[in-house]
Amino acid sequence: MFRTPLTLFRTLAIAEAISWTILIAALVLRATADLAIAVTVGGAVHGFVFLSYGATAVLVSMNQRWRLGPAAVAVVSAVIPYATIPVEIWLQRSGRLAGAWRLEESPDPADRIWYDRPMRWFLKRPWLLGGLIALAVVALYVSLLLIGPPGGRH
Repeated sequence: MFRTPLTLFRTLAIAEAISWTILIAALVLRATADLAIAVTVGGAVHGFVFLSYGATAVLVSMNQRWRLGPAAVAVVSAVIPYATIPVEIWLQRSGRLAGAWRLEESPDPADRIWYDRPMRWFLKRPWLLGGLIALAVVALYVSLLLIGPPGGRH
């Protein structure tokens, strides 16, 4: 399904933009139709996709060997409505999303980073990797729900 880092990253970048639309529409519904539940649902959808996008950006940045700057821009872009789309375009045009998953060991010294061996192992088992990432996102999401919304409850 996600045969390349580009397809995975692009899918989550678009999903994050769509989740912003859902959240903004929910805020409009709450303000105009007094439907507070819309923000609860829209916020939940956006929050889950936001965390999933962040996890994807980290995974892709590790696979693609991005420096800290592009990786930080990719992750932080989720905070700004719709910014994941232009960031994905920039990363794609600059060649940072080109290439395949690093499934095999190579003689290149750049492919001997401490996390390469476990990353290759997990990348060869995408369902396990996806499940673990989903589990981590759910655990973080539930933790954040228990902590409460930014700025406290209104």
